[in-house]
Amino acid sequence: MSITVRSGAEAMQLDVIHRFLCDEAPWSRGIPRETVARAVAHSLNFGVFDGEVQVAYARVVTDRATFAWLADVFVLQAHRGRGHAVRLMDAVVAHPALQGLRRFSLATSTAPGLYARYGFTAPVKPQILMERYAPDLYLTQGPA
Repeated sequence: MSITVRSGAEAMQLDVIHRFLCDEAPWSRGIPRETVARAVAHSLNFGVFDGEVQVAYARVVTDRATFAWLADVFVLQAHRGRGHAVRLMDAVVAHPALQGLRRFSLATSTAPGLYARYGFTAPVKPQILMERYAPDLYLTQGPA
């Protein structure tokens, strides 16, 4: 089969994305399908496809002018170790809408080495960053 990288919400397989984020991703366990659908609809989306099957995903929340946040990056377990994460990140960092940004951020606990290859580092001024964080939100709020 041929490996391709596609972008755009219409190209993404929402069932694949929701299943992984809801059942496997530690950062979004229990996330409702409707929440995933809204996130996909309002983000810049990237997927790696093996033929017509989506095997990897990333989305970027951005104003396409000054900042971007890389989120929900994954490669399905059965497809890891084949270079899909590199293909995905190559497409993300090369996308025309993501050039010339002042800040491009992400949070990761699983693949800092991958992101370092693309120039991501720990925050230069972590003391200026703040957040509101509800890690178990989808498990405690009940159905949407």
